[in-house]
Amino acid sequence: MNAKLRGTLRRALTVVDEHDSQGARLLDDGRRLWNRVSRFLEMGLIGPGADVEALELACYALQLPLRQSKQPTTGRLGRTNLRDRAEQSAELLVGLLGELAEESLLDRATRMLHESPQRSPVLDEAKLLADAVNLEDFGVTGLFLQAVQISRQGDGLLQVADGCEKREQYGYWEARLKEGFHFEPVRQIATQRLAGSRQVAALLLSELAEDRARENHS
Repeated sequence: MNAKLRGTLRRALTVVDEHDSQGARLLDDGRRLWNRVSRFLEMGLIGPGADVEALELACYALQLPLRQSKQPTTGRLGRTNLRDRAEQSAELLVGLLGELAEESLLDRATRMLHESPQRSPVLDEAKLLADAVNLEDFGVTGLFLQAVQISRQGDGLLQVADGCEKREQYGYWEARLKEGFHFEPVRQIATQRLAGSRQVAALLLSELAEDRARENHS
């Protein structure tokens, strides 16, 4: 991706909401996602000749919908709907770079975005992108991102803890591990991360329970 496109995306992503607030959150998240995809490429999860330029563009484009008040919908347990996010990303990317980027590059990047939520994407790059996004939900990183999202909706620690408990009760993580990844090495990383986040969630629940116990005795 050339410097002009990077600069345009960087300026767009430093605006983190519809009130033109400035911040590093979305740009940092886009960079982390791209670094994760790059790591998977280095692991040889797909064959040589990957469309690296379009993949990088798609990674940053996935942050664009998160600037808006009308963000992708979330499910019962607070997970962002990847299909909604990908479709909005493709639309916003074309609107942002339509006059700057080559048409073929935009076509390739938007195709990756549209295919990434599918159960069996045709493009290997779309599978890689989907696994990188899904891995984001796992581990301590996922727990903190969930807390950020919940706080933006006006909720707090009690709702984070409640979400942790419900995920365990419903077997949410086991289902995600089984169905959420195309590549076994990424599934293994997710499993390792999940063990860490469960420890952190247990500590959070313990501290909140201690506070409630003191409140009941006051």
